[in-house]
Amino acid sequence: MARARSLTLATFNVNGINSRLPHLLDWLAEAQPDIVALQELKAADAAFPAAAIEAAGYGALWHGQASWNGVALLARDAVPVESRRGLPGEPKDTQARYLEAAAHGLVVGALYLPNGNPQPGPKFDYKLRWMARLARHARSLVDLPHPVALIGDFNVIPEDRDVYDPKAWKRDALIQPEVRAAWEELLAQGWTDALREVFEDEVVYTFWDYFRRHAERDRGLRLDHLLLNPVLAEGLQEVGVDRWVRLQDKASDHAPTWARVRLPTTRRRA
Repeated sequence: MARARSLTLATFNVNGINSRLPHLLDWLAEAQPDIVALQELKAADAAFPAAAIEAAGYGALWHGQASWNGVALLARDAVPVESRRGLPGEPKDTQARYLEAAAHGLVVGALYLPNGNPQPGPKFDYKLRWMARLARHARSLVDLPHPVALIGDFNVIPEDRDVYDPKAWKRDALIQPEVRAAWEELLAQGWTDALREVFEDEVVYTFWDYFRRHAERDRGLRLDHLLLNPVLAEGLQEVGVDRWVRLQDKASDHAPTWARVRLPTTRRRA
């Protein structure tokens, strides 16, 4: 008989997993997402709080780096099965920014795209190369016959409506024409931007910096994205941003961002 089930995918730039661990654990207990991508662990592999994550009911994979970067994938009541660590295409790139695994019937790529500032300069050039590598790898995933998601902090402001004051950010790497063009080329492969698909023309932010009470005043940016391949996008049900996490004391400057999806129907043999 036909069977269908739904689950919640989420991404959260924790901005230091050990310093923000109480916030992360509180959110996991409240929201109970099924799959979570974390970014900016800012911790070497040995410093990842695996025991605390496991006690919260999540299996984990992580790709750490001391003081900088770092990504992880969590799965509720399961252990993700790793398929890739790092993007192909630049063997000398040792920055911990990409981790891919299977969990709960999905293939999920967790990513932390380079910021690229200051621009122009080497960091911006690295950002554009990284986006080109991501696009090449994403092309091998988008048309797979099973559900695939690319989720994380993309460090891309796709449109002017995704930033509270476009003029104030016009020189920033996140908003440059080359970055936006690379984003559009990625989407053109067939990926669905889950938040924009559901919110349509509404303003929605996922990041608020620490200046001038921007979080309290809702002066933010949309940097955290969930891209779904066509198989998964067909089951998109609901999306949201848990801004209450950002409003806690000493919180990350990002908020958890999530999508509820119905998985493709499978059939069980009699």
